[in-house]
Amino acid sequence: MECFAEDGGNAVPLVLLTADRLAGWLESAPERAGAWVRANRFDAEDQTSLGLPSTSGEIERVLVGLGSGAHLFSLGGLPKKLDPDRTYAIDGNLPGIEATDLAIGWALGSYRFDRYRAGDPRARLVLSSVCDAARVAAIAESVCLGRDLINTPAEDMGPAELAAAAEELAAKCDAEFQATVGDDLLDRNYPSIHAVGRASHRAPRLIDIRWGDPAAPRLTLVGKGVCFDSGGLDLKTASGMKMMKKDMGGGASVLALAGMIMRLGLKVRLRVLVPAVENSVAGNAFRPLDVITTRKGITVEIGNTDAEGRVVLADALAEASSEKPDLLIDMATLTGAARVALGPDLPAMFTNDDDLAEAIESAGAERADPVWRLPLWQAYGDLIKGEAAEISNTGSSPYGGAITAALFLERFVDDGIPWAHFDIMGWNLADKPGRPQGGEPMAVRGLFAMLEDRYGR
Repeated sequence: MECFAEDGGNAVPLVLLTADRLAGWLESAPERAGAWVRANRFDAEDQTSLGLPSTSGEIERVLVGLGSGAHLFSLGGLPKKLDPDRTYAIDGNLPGIEATDLAIGWALGSYRFDRYRAGDPRARLVLSSVCDAARVAAIAESVCLGRDLINTPAEDMGPAELAAAAEELAAKCDAEFQATVGDDLLDRNYPSIHAVGRASHRAPRLIDIRWGDPAAPRLTLVGKGVCFDSGGLDLKTASGMKMMKKDMGGGASVLALAGMIMRLGLKVRLRVLVPAVENSVAGNAFRPLDVITTRKGITVEIGNTDAEGRVVLADALAEASSEKPDLLIDMATLTGAARVALGPDLPAMFTNDDDLAEAIESAGAERADPVWRLPLWQAYGDLIKGEAAEISNTGSSPYGGAITAALFLERFVDDGIPWAHFDIMGWNLADKPGRPQGGEPMAVRGLFAMLEDRYGR
């Protein structure tokens, strides 16, 4: 990765200091260095840094504040802050796990979306000898792939382009790839995917990746791939439509997670399903109060064409369930209600398995990738009853929108299958260390940690 450098012997040391270790460091530091630290009021708080100049005026080392202790993003802000013409190396010995985490954070903080303009240069880090370089590359490059997919404008990231990116990932990982495109969706009984995507001149499709030992536990990932959402005939406002290039953030997230799984060789039989569509306006667009008979046979009344994500996921979840996977996970930029409840940074998780919920929450907390469980409150099931069909794609009440959307999806998951649904923002609204403003595949690092604990490598 470009954010890392070979050790040429002239890397600037990064001295990592917690707030409670700073006083001890000052006691042993040269008087000139101590005076400089005190003059600049460096207190080793988290995300602070201070360059120490030599007698000639060049920075000879950098003090890095860790606050109460190191975490994944402790170095995440440095690639953009430090001199890009210099290379840097962590001073001292660290455990391999900590060195690896810090390197992942550095890599994620080095990201820039430069497809359409040159990005600002970034400082580079020399990897520690105890660092798991393969893990760093697999996790960081997978996350950055997801970011690139979300950040790319819809003109250049339609259903075909998303499928091409998935096919490229599959080829790199020796996985099988298949796509069902256009009217073939009808022939192969994916009517809800076809209905949502048929109005666009860019044919809808179902992306399908398979990888791993067929005898291993079955893990299936499903991601919403709405490459642009105009709202359909229930047209969004200009402000509501502006950010809809990110409406394939669920698809990008499961591709990012799949990249980690395949590159690091988890012991699973992986399947990835991404229904990729553009929700457009045309004479053949699906309409309010149309009734769609889905792959599972459940009839769906269209209460609003702007609630299209759950409609395309219905067929994908039904297909995923047909193989009775040991674990089924779906990810989608599904509802504004989840963002109202939890804000932009905290994905909502729904699951039918308490042990799975606990494992996901624990792994997410450890990996600085938190999620928050919301209930599959069955009493709200009455809110998605249809008038002319079995269920409606919109609730009859403005309340509990994230819950009713999850209950809709649950109808397409067969009984007995452990299932988790993630309603994500897919976007960082502001720059944070290691998490730049823009597209973000959310919850995937925590999910990978949970899957690694469960299935091993």
